[in-house]
Amino acid sequence: MDSVKNFAPPEARLHFLDYWRVIRIRKAIIITVFLITAIIATAVTFILPESYASTCRIKVENDFTDNLGSGSVTPSQMPYDPYFIQTTFEIMQSQLVLSNVISAMNLNAEWGRKYFNGETLKTSETMSILKGRMSLAPVRNTKLIAITVYSDDKNEAALMANAIAAAYKTYRIESRQQVVSKGLETLKDQYAMEESQIQTNQAKVDQLRKALGINETMGSAGPVPTLDDAALQRIHENLLEGEQTYKQSLALLNELKSQDKDKLRDVLPRAYPDSALSSMLDQLHEAQRKKASLVIDYSISNNIVARVQTLIDTLNQQIDDCVAGIMIGITSTVNSKKAALDALTEKVAEAKTNDLMEAARNQPYYDSKRDLEQRRDMHKLLYSKIKAEELDIAMPKTFMVQVTDSAEPGKAPVKPNKTVNIVLGLIFGIIMGIGLAFFIEYLDTSVKTIDDVERTFQAPVLGVIPQNIGYLLEEGTESKHAEAYRVLRTNLLFSRKDDKLNTIVVVSAGAGEGKSTTTINLATVFAQAGNRVLIVDSDLRRPTLHKLFKVANNLGLTNYLLKQNALAEIVQTTSVPNLDFMASGKLPNSSMGILGSAQMKEMISELKQRYDFILFDSPPILGVSDASILASEVDLVMQVIQYRRYPQPMTIRAKQMIEKVGGNFVGIVLNNINMSQDEGYYYYSGYYHDYYYSRNPAEQEAETKAAPATGDTEIKQKY
Repeated sequence: MDSVKNFAPPEARLHFLDYWRVIRIRKAIIITVFLITAIIATAVTFILPESYASTCRIKVENDFTDNLGSGSVTPSQMPYDPYFIQTTFEIMQSQLVLSNVISAMNLNAEWGRKYFNGETLKTSETMSILKGRMSLAPVRNTKLIAITVYSDDKNEAALMANAIAAAYKTYRIESRQQVVSKGLETLKDQYAMEESQIQTNQAKVDQLRKALGINETMGSAGPVPTLDDAALQRIHENLLEGEQTYKQSLALLNELKSQDKDKLRDVLPRAYPDSALSSMLDQLHEAQRKKASLVIDYSISNNIVARVQTLIDTLNQQIDDCVAGIMIGITSTVNSKKAALDALTEKVAEAKTNDLMEAARNQPYYDSKRDLEQRRDMHKLLYSKIKAEELDIAMPKTFMVQVTDSAEPGKAPVKPNKTVNIVLGLIFGIIMGIGLAFFIEYLDTSVKTIDDVERTFQAPVLGVIPQNIGYLLEEGTESKHAEAYRVLRTNLLFSRKDDKLNTIVVVSAGAGEGKSTTTINLATVFAQAGNRVLIVDSDLRRPTLHKLFKVANNLGLTNYLLKQNALAEIVQTTSVPNLDFMASGKLPNSSMGILGSAQMKEMISELKQRYDFILFDSPPILGVSDASILASEVDLVMQVIQYRRYPQPMTIRAKQMIEKVGGNFVGIVLNNINMSQDEGYYYYSGYYHDYYYSRNPAEQEAETKAAPATGDTEIKQKY
């Protein structure tokens, strides 16, 4: 029969159930740490001295200065200062404030007597204690500050909170008074300097006025110009009007000059009306019409026609002379306008030049006078500021710090907060317990799951044995634990490569892992299935199986190996049908290596012929060499690993020793599994109990009787 193939196990990944499994397994540690922490937190809470708290609330305003002396600046108009509250906190905890509190309440002597056996404290020491007892907090979105002081005396707490508020208020008022007083002194000094300078400037102005012969009516800003503003404005308007008229006349003249003689006669009367010219033009037109009518009846040489022609020539000559005269008149008018414009322009330029010269000559006087007026204005401003500062000093400064709520003695202690402390202790305890549980789990390298075994040992798990299992010798075939060993038996049979491999040794890395129990119960299951089975107690140094079978250990394996007794003499029957037992016998000190003797090999060979299965119980393989010798001599080797007992390196070393001596390692048995805590193992071996034992006794008996007729009978025939 081929052995079961070992596929590479999947990569281990933690699931929520894995965390829950750790918590359930380590619940004793978690509960212990939780209870210890809870007890300590409760004890400390009730041991700590009680402390009372008193709170005083004050309203604070930022300092402001009115440098312009307007007296209109108010605290509400001051810009927001994000550092003001924090600065206030630091000042309230500084020596400037707290030293006054200590002095006012005589805390150096009081606390020295109360806490230090009458020794007077230094101010720095008292201040350090006071800082630790006070707490400052801003009231959100307001200018209020809450001053809280803690003390074992509720009256002292209220007094200190009020004293801190009063000391800070005094500090702010005194600081403000000092600043205002220094500012007032500076203003008075500046006022005196300005007054002296005004007198000097006044003398200079008077001197310049006399030297330059300036009349006070000339104004204070500068000299009066030669032309006043109205006259200058009229001249300017006339200048603009004359310039416009001149340009229009010049344009008309240029346009008339550009016309030919005949067209000029027609254009000129409209552009420059003239009654004489118009009359002559009318006579000319009348004569021309008359000539045109006479020519029809008379010839050109007719006297009547000749007289009309003479009249026409005379009128043409007169019209030409008149046009020429008008053009001369227009030209003369344009020239006169040009001359008047030039004269007016020259007059304006001359007035401006005179004004500039006059202004340059009198400028020092007006500069000095202007400087004098500015100093007088500053002098008035300084005077107003001085009066405002004097008024500021005289007014109370209550707006800077106002006590809105005075501190009152507390009715009940606020520290320790028993409920909060105990709840935090419980929470911290559960966190510490769970953390310690996972830390221990992390440090624990023992075997925990089937995946651990298959991944680490690269070997199959043949069986999973529950915790607190008994001996099937005593519990019988109907034991609820028997199914775990039936599963182990089935997996073991299918793991054999040859049906003739029927000698099995059960080993473990260390003592107490359950190899003896596994040996007895597995042999019992084989025997119950109808196989002839022999159990050999080969743990020669610490034999225990004879006590379980309640037989003597006088005769056994050592007697046969030392050739003292025959094989038939040392094999004993048990209360279980088909199950025989061979005790270890007493081992002389001089015969420690008899398990590796030729007699041992002969015995194994002979037993293979007599029994279907022979199971050897061995000592721990890491303790002595006997187990290694047995592993090399028998057909199959099973290793028992107790759940969460020994580190993995130790169990790995045991498997390596089996392979090193050439043992046929078939698999591993996980022992002492707590099915109620490890749900994964329940599905491996516990399903049988829910399925099989949930039926009525009649169904169970029928299935039990039918079993030998199927699988078990089949196995018995093979052996």
